[in-house]
Amino acid sequence: MDDQARDAVAKAPYGIVERLSPLVRRVLAHNPSPFTYTGTGTYIVGEGQVAVIDPGPDDPDHIAALQAALAGETVVALVVTHTHKDHSPAAAPMRGRTGAPVVGCAPIAARDDDGPKVEAGFDLSYAPDRILADGESVSGPGWTLTALHTPGHTSNHLCFALEEEKALFTGDHVMGWSTSVVTPPDGNMAHYMDSLRRLLDRDDALYYPTHGAAVTEPQRLVRGLIAHRRQREGQILKLLTAGAKPIPGLVAVMYANVAPVLHPAAGRSVLAHLIDMESRGLVARDGETWRLAG
Repeated sequence: MDDQARDAVAKAPYGIVERLSPLVRRVLAHNPSPFTYTGTGTYIVGEGQVAVIDPGPDDPDHIAALQAALAGETVVALVVTHTHKDHSPAAAPMRGRTGAPVVGCAPIAARDDDGPKVEAGFDLSYAPDRILADGESVSGPGWTLTALHTPGHTSNHLCFALEEEKALFTGDHVMGWSTSVVTPPDGNMAHYMDSLRRLLDRDDALYYPTHGAAVTEPQRLVRGLIAHRRQREGQILKLLTAGAKPIPGLVAVMYANVAPVLHPAAGRSVLAHLIDMESRGLVARDGETWRLAG
C-alpha cells in the first residue's frame, strides 16, 4: 500500500455502522490489503426487514459487528455479488445466526493455472439457497434489489440495482478506489468490457462498490475505465510492434510507476488483454512470448 492507502486504513471506521442513505448502511470489515483497499464493505439495505449484501470474510469480529448492527431486525436475504473469499464466506455463518437464505450469484467451478495468486481466491464452500438470474429480484418493505449479470472480474459476478434510490451495488466490477483485477482463466477481459459497456446504457445515479467510497459520477467513471483498458491495449500493441516479449517484459514498461508488489496482479490483467486480443487475431503467442499476429 502507498502512504495514501495506509492513511485511509488508519482512519477507516471498522465495525461501525455508517448511514449512507435512507435505505443503505455499511459495516466495514477489517481486512485491508493491496486488493481490498480499506476492506470489504458489507451493505445493509432497508429498515426492519433488510438485505445484507456481500457479508464478507469469515471473520469473527466482522460477523459480531454485523450482528450488532442488525439487532432487532429481520434479515430477508444474504446477497452475494461473487465468490471471492473477501465477499462470500460470512454468508454461511450469518445464515446460521439469522435463518436468512443466501441468494445471488451461482457457485463457481474453480479453475486455476500456474500463474501467481493475486486475489483472495474462491470460496468453494459457497452454497446459495437461490441463484438469481439476470433481471431477477429480491425485495422487502420499501426496497427492491435486481440482479445485473456483469461477468469479467469473475464469471459469476452480479451487480444489484436498488430501484428505489437509483443506486447500483457494483461488487468488484466497478470499485471506488482502483481498477478491477481481471485474472484468467475465470476472469475474462472481453466479458469485463462488455459488462462495463452495459452499465453505460443505465441511468444509475450512484454506485456502492464493495471496496472504496461511493461513486457519485458513475457514467463518467465507467467511461474512464473503458478508456483506460483501451489505452492498455494500445500500449501492448505498441510494445509488441518493437518485437516479441514475455508478459514480465510488458509489465516492466507498462507499470513502471507501480509498486513491484502489484506487478503480479498487473501481469494477470495483461494476460487477460492478450487472450482477448488473441481471440480477435491481433496477437499470437510462442510459448511464453507474445508477438503481433501475422
